[in-house]
Amino acid sequence: MTVDALTVTGGVPLTGSLTVPGDKSISHRALLLAALAEGTSTIHGLADGDDVTRTRQAVTALGAGIEQEGTTVTVRGGRSRLAAPAAPVDLRNSGTAIRLLAGLVAGLDGTTTLTGDRSLRRRPMDRVATPLTAMGAHVEGEGDGYLPPLTVTGGHLHAIRYSPPMASAQVKSAVLLAGLDAEGETVVEEPVATRAHTEEMLQAMGATITFERVGGGRVIRLVASDLRSGTFTVPGDPSQAAFWLVGAILVPGSLVSVTDVQLGIERLGFLGVLRRMAATVEVEEAGNGIGTITASTCRLHGTVVEAAEIPSLDEVPVLTVAAAAALGRTVFHDVGELRSKESDRLNGSMELARAFGADATVDGDDLIVDGVGGPLRPAGFDASGDHRMAMAAAVAGMACADWSTSTITGWAAVDTSYPGFADDLRRLTDPPETRS
Repeated sequence: MTVDALTVTGGVPLTGSLTVPGDKSISHRALLLAALAEGTSTIHGLADGDDVTRTRQAVTALGAGIEQEGTTVTVRGGRSRLAAPAAPVDLRNSGTAIRLLAGLVAGLDGTTTLTGDRSLRRRPMDRVATPLTAMGAHVEGEGDGYLPPLTVTGGHLHAIRYSPPMASAQVKSAVLLAGLDAEGETVVEEPVATRAHTEEMLQAMGATITFERVGGGRVIRLVASDLRSGTFTVPGDPSQAAFWLVGAILVPGSLVSVTDVQLGIERLGFLGVLRRMAATVEVEEAGNGIGTITASTCRLHGTVVEAAEIPSLDEVPVLTVAAAAALGRTVFHDVGELRSKESDRLNGSMELARAFGADATVDGDDLIVDGVGGPLRPAGFDASGDHRMAMAAAVAGMACADWSTSTITGWAAVDTSYPGFADDLRRLTDPPETRS
């Protein structure tokens, strides 16, 4: 178990190369799709954080068989094995897991209850309840926002044409997972294209599915399909790589390469933002959409960031740290969706920038940061149980003046996605001659 506070020393160069945990988005989907597929699937490189562990336990509760040997996980799946579990499924703090599972269990006969910790029970699930109800599932939650526990009674679904009102790969995926069992053609029309992992993995597993870019969005068409088992190799998570890349840019004397990273176009919008801020970032593709991203120290200036550039908004907290250290103003437009994450990341990002010495305000759904144009001011920061806020605060601590110290509380939250973050920080900041 990770300790609940981390003290970071500022100004110590980050040097070397590393791999980051397997992509969380792909890991969740690999487990769920393997559970639906007939036969035995093999997953290499599954993310080891608590969020994905919760999905793995949920898949077992539904009836799939799971075994692990070293870093390889095998899943014995098939629709005939799956059934609504008698006990509620506890997904702790994983919003991805609860929304995707809602779509999967909507296609199963019986009633499934999905719940989580106090943080998850404050997060609205109406965004998946609305389309799943339109498809014929019966969904119940607390209040108008369908707060968890979420109860889904499934089976006998019909297809719909749906345009999510927000950019959300989770909502799209929930509808597509339900669409695997729906009568007719399910169509999802995304105004803003989000990460395409679900549709790409469904296609690879034999689903009858098409998808195409239309303007800045995407249209996906799916009919009920049986999935075939297969082998998945989960690449490194680019949203986790972002912490080290921003750290390397901000801490003088740094040079960091993150290897084996997933390079999907919808996942790398943060690199375009950093380059506009004058960052030196290089991408080397190794094939199959996987490669190495390298960053080195440089001075940044402010820019304007549109929400559509980063559909998931996952990298906004660490980009806020970059903005706090940059010269001039950075404006993040239309990022109100940050309020509905593991914590209120919109106000949390503002407080993070302020804590480390920058001026920051929230204006409606916009975040405005006036950077200091140099090293940040050491601070104490409470991450409020949010893993991304905790790791962004650690990067801010790295970017402070030489040998200053900053302490991040609520650090145990990083177990949900990156339990080895502090170990990787030590490896990158230790003198080269002491590294193992």
